[in-house]
Amino acid sequence: MIALLYNIRSLHNVGSIFRTADAVGVEKIYLTGITPAPVDIFGKPRQQLTKVSLGAEKYVKWEKVGSAHSPQSISKLIEKLKEQDYKIFCVEQNKKSIPYYKVKIKNAMTRHSVLKIALVLGNEIKGLPASILKRSDKILEIPMRGKKESLNVAVAFGIIAFHLINAKT
Repeated sequence: MIALLYNIRSLHNVGSIFRTADAVGVEKIYLTGITPAPVDIFGKPRQQLTKVSLGAEKYVKWEKVGSAHSPQSISKLIEKLKEQDYKIFCVEQNKKSIPYYKVKIKNAMTRHSVLKIALVLGNEIKGLPASILKRSDKILEIPMRGKKESLNVAVAFGIIAFHLINAKT
């Protein structure tokens, strides 16, 4: 499994996602749009991120793709991943979304196999744009019972990532 983070603003959220990604065995994290990398433009570690990640950014491969000025870069990345047989699962509340626990996965994760899923998460406030959602194979949501009807993006990543690595069909 890989993760695509699109326009996530918070260094804390990105650090938490790195830590959880390490725990679930994510192969790589793609940081797109304004999503901050673990190091700044001078190659210095971003303290707020590394404090939360506890060094996971050293073990999980990552790549910065595009910039805030090139939103089409994530679309190109998604198309490239589809060509490599990745299923694109976006996490978003949407008319077309399904509860995350209803997703069917043909190749369940084992110690020696790779889960060919790209989990796409978006901005803490705006989520994912329609242009990305329409490229997904499935849109997953976590059903809400409270009044806020939302979770922190890093928490949502953890719930769904752990479910996917343990899902059986």
